[in-house]
Amino acid sequence: MCPTSPAKGLAFLNFLLLLAVGTCEVLKSEVPENYGGNFPFYIVKLPKQALGSYHFTLTGDDEGVFGVDSGFLYATAPFDREKHPSYTLQVSVTDKGQPVIDPITIYIQVKDKNDNFPQFTKESMSGIVYSGLGTKSGARLLDPEKCNMYHLKVTVKDMGEESYAHTAEGIVSIKVMENTWIPLAPVNLQENQRGPFPQQISQAHWSGGPAVYRLKGAFSRGLFTISSEGVISVTRPLDREAQAEFQIEVFAESPDGTAYADSLTLAVTVGDDNDNAPVFSQQLYQADVNELAVQGTEILRVQATDADAPATNNSKIVYRIASQKPESKEPLFRMDRESGAITVQAASLHGAAAHYTLEVIAEDLAGQKGGHSSTCTVILDIVDVNDKPPVFSQRKYGPFKVPEDTETGFLVTEIAASDEDKPGTDSWLVEFKIESGNEGEIFELQADRENNAASVILKKELDFESVQEYSLVLSARNVGALVAGGYGSDSTATVLVQVVNVNEAPVLSQEVYVESVEEGVPAGTVVLTVQGSDPDTPRGIALRYSLKGDTNEWFDINEYTGEIKTARVLDREVMEGTYTMVVVAEERVSPNSTPMSVTAAVTINVKDLNDNYPHLVGDYSQEYMCSLQRENQAIIIGAADEDVQSGALQFSFSSDPTVRRNWRLRPINGTHAYLSMGLSYLVPQVYMVPIIITDSGTPRLEKQFNLPVTVCQCTERGNCRTQVLEMTGKPTPLSAFGLLFGTLGILGLAVMIGLAKLKAKSTDNAEKIPLNNSA
Repeated sequence: MCPTSPAKGLAFLNFLLLLAVGTCEVLKSEVPENYGGNFPFYIVKLPKQALGSYHFTLTGDDEGVFGVDSGFLYATAPFDREKHPSYTLQVSVTDKGQPVIDPITIYIQVKDKNDNFPQFTKESMSGIVYSGLGTKSGARLLDPEKCNMYHLKVTVKDMGEESYAHTAEGIVSIKVMENTWIPLAPVNLQENQRGPFPQQISQAHWSGGPAVYRLKGAFSRGLFTISSEGVISVTRPLDREAQAEFQIEVFAESPDGTAYADSLTLAVTVGDDNDNAPVFSQQLYQADVNELAVQGTEILRVQATDADAPATNNSKIVYRIASQKPESKEPLFRMDRESGAITVQAASLHGAAAHYTLEVIAEDLAGQKGGHSSTCTVILDIVDVNDKPPVFSQRKYGPFKVPEDTETGFLVTEIAASDEDKPGTDSWLVEFKIESGNEGEIFELQADRENNAASVILKKELDFESVQEYSLVLSARNVGALVAGGYGSDSTATVLVQVVNVNEAPVLSQEVYVESVEEGVPAGTVVLTVQGSDPDTPRGIALRYSLKGDTNEWFDINEYTGEIKTARVLDREVMEGTYTMVVVAEERVSPNSTPMSVTAAVTINVKDLNDNYPHLVGDYSQEYMCSLQRENQAIIIGAADEDVQSGALQFSFSSDPTVRRNWRLRPINGTHAYLSMGLSYLVPQVYMVPIIITDSGTPRLEKQFNLPVTVCQCTERGNCRTQVLEMTGKPTPLSAFGLLFGTLGILGLAVMIGLAKLKAKSTDNAEKIPLNNSA
């Protein structure tokens, strides 16, 4: 942040004073600096409320240059903006000591006038310049021998080129000195020098005064140094393979760290020494050579690199074969001296060994004496050619008799073939295949690759009734392509398999039978038909059908056709919706034979009909209602229907107007409703309330129930006071006397309760009416 000038700071302070005056009226005005007119100089007129014969008090006038007269603020002397850029005044207007209006705040800004001359910060100014330093043409023209001192007259002017601007003059003395800070010549250093160290390689010099020298560059700490005289040295041997070039920046600085000039660059190039041996890209090479490869066939190439300087004899590599194991009478392989390519030199490799190991040497200095060398190993495998086809150990296998009920995975036989080519190679390895006779893929082959053998395995179940004999034609082929000749009859064999008939169990068309039927259908209604067959006989003949698990004898089955019918009218509620049994199909055989059979589960889903009436559920003998009626008293009644599709149950009364007047029904959900009194008072007795319950099935079924409901007089806690007996017919004399004495008893009891309440009022004010147990 830039510093704030004193004048601006004072103006800001006056602005803060303006903010501090609160809600008082503020007047603003601007006055010129160094006003040369008549005084008093009227500045601003006060508000009309301040006009009159009042007393004015002026504050904020520390210099005494302001006054108030005839409703005007005036000045008695000119203003100097550099001393006082603004004023904040406050005028108080009073009449006999009492304020006439709120104090008036006046802010006055002094407008600047160019009345000051520019000044240099120093009386004398000097500097030094070095000849030839820099890129400007003037620097190249300086010659200290011709003139080593210049005195320059410098003029400074404010307000630009305005006529009323002010000026000031100063002298700048510049000394010209000879420049010794010149570019440094490149240096070539040989790697692996023996010393002594440190060894001087260059020198820089600054002639313009005391200098501190410093080096900077991409090199390890202390590898290059510079003395106080500017002597640059190397302190230890260099390694070209680690770093071939250095760009060293040289700095000349004043004692306080200020650079005198741009840095110089010293380029150091490291010369190569043959101090690295060739290095192979891998120590072991391996390749296959076809035994039929012709002379000149390239097998592989070895490659080595040398870390010494490229394009020099130090890194020039040549190759040669040093040894071959096992040895041969004539050279079998040739090494290209320049490229490192190994080729076949012999006219033929027939009869050669299976493996050869070559030792290869790489030499730098182009193979001259005094160079470095390294070795690698090359292993060559002579690849056998597939010119011998496989031959079966026998041309025919079998016949093999296999029962038709034999489990899959059964081993029928094993086959084998021999091959004269190199064991373990693709030329020797045999693949077996069933070429024909395996319709339906009943059999499969499992190979034994280590012994060139295979097993004939039963993959799927046999069926004598479908196929009685299989003639499998097998072929033996090498994994690798046969180069010479072709596959003959010895590479083909036949396996004969005869299927033995076995008595099989019958089968049903489904493992599980599921059917739906409506309840209430008459006896003899056909539900479903079970179909079975015996694989050993024509379809649908010699089978007998029966049922198991039909403990309630709801169904019958035709033993010849498998037709299942209802034995009686079905009732879903008794059968619980789903009925499960088992159907048995067995062979019809002679009495001395054991028949084979098959079973399947039969599930009958009985569809519901609305054939059950709804009915009340629950015991209501302990329920009662109070008369007079209490708030929210009701009996919850419930109903049920055995049918699934009965839906929500509806509660209603008969058309009797007395019943509809005395009682109310309010549904809770599809199975329950509230029963309450329709009047606030009913004669205490047992009422038979006729309630009609209707279901929502198709067709709708309804039933009326006479629910006994006890209405009695209750205590304050809501408990039935006396047992109310059911009243039928007219009252007898005995019942009349009972009513009379009962009424008198009730009156006496009411008096006693009133007296007890008065006595216990102070200690038992929290008595509450209990919840009606019927709610």
